[in-house]
Amino acid sequence: MSQTNKQGRQNSSRVRDHLANERTYLAWMRSAISLMGFGVVIVRLRYFQIPQLPRPGNGWKLGLFFTVVGLMTVLLSTLHYFSIRNAIDEDTYEPTSRWVVLFSIAVTLLGAGVIYFIFTAPFMSVTFYVDDTE
Repeated sequence: MSQTNKQGRQNSSRVRDHLANERTYLAWMRSAISLMGFGVVIVRLRYFQIPQLPRPGNGWKLGLFFTVVGLMTVLLSTLHYFSIRNAIDEDTYEPTSRWVVLFSIAVTLLGAGVIYFIFTAPFMSVTFYVDDTE
């Protein structure tokens, strides 16, 4: 029997700690997937509107930024998961707030970008021509 199996039986709270770490990791993954999906939606919204400008505008940049932040969230949360896993195993875990602050700043910037994009995009009024002569 290995040393880790004996330690797991001796300290049942360690199992709960690992499960909580995994739930947190999965929550970060859901957030990352949502950010990437929202980025795709922002880029694709242009195709549902009648283009008034011959160039793509800035919506694709905002969508790309959402996607990049989502991918960075995947990378950083995976690294964080394994570092917390090792800290739990070594019984040296100390909570930090830097990841929460970093993610909060990123989401705040993304939200500000959405607000800017919404209020600076040209308003499109669509008029339909109805031919009553027939």
